[in-house]
Amino acid sequence: MQNVETKGAPEGSWRERKKQATRAALVEAAVRLAAEHGVEHVTVDAISERAGVSPRTFFNYFESRDDVFVMVGAESNARVRRAVIDAPSDRTALEALRDALAVELSEIEQQQELWQLHAAVLRRSPDLFSRTIGAHMADEIGLAEAIAVRIGTGSPLFADPPAAHSAAEDEPRRRALGLYPRLLAAVGATACRVAVEHWCVRQDETAFADVFSEVFEHLAAGLPEAPDGTAPPARSVRT
Repeated sequence: MQNVETKGAPEGSWRERKKQATRAALVEAAVRLAAEHGVEHVTVDAISERAGVSPRTFFNYFESRDDVFVMVGAESNARVRRAVIDAPSDRTALEALRDALAVELSEIEQQQELWQLHAAVLRRSPDLFSRTIGAHMADEIGLAEAIAVRIGTGSPLFADPPAAHSAAEDEPRRRALGLYPRLLAAVGATACRVAVEHWCVRQDETAFADVFSEVFEHLAAGLPEAPDGTAPPARSVRT
């Protein structure tokens, strides 16, 4: 979400950027150490040392060593939820979601190597992979709640999507959500994954931003097929 400059914003913005940089440094250190030595040989002390912070600082961002591999997008997901709710009223829910995700994925081309390393680390660790899927599902519920708030059908349980929740809350949260918010949240998450995977094998042909834009154009068009069975040129989505 774009920052709006106010008199009190510079210090807060600087602190937020510093926190984001520290969190990113811890994630990168953990992923690279795991890629080099295996997850089982990576310790909090080693991650902290490589990131240039203390173990105490590590635990300001993550509750456990495993969380640095699993909860890597918590702050980003919170920003996406907030941006969906705060997007201009003339945006459709799909457009609001697209814009929010685009901001968070704007540096994907610079981080592509780290994304691939992270995926490889998770594939070699079934326990972490399973936990990551669970975290993504929980994030999807939160995103669906944000979409529900945006379209005026917010959950009676939550006026605003909660920053964190327990697994025991999942069932009542799912019951409180309508079909459309859940579907759009799931489609948005899948669209991001497909865009990243498609671009990763075609980096020499196109920019990630173009792939991402085309994915959402196809969604906005309703995914129609051309007579020859191929996808027709997607219509543009308002920007």
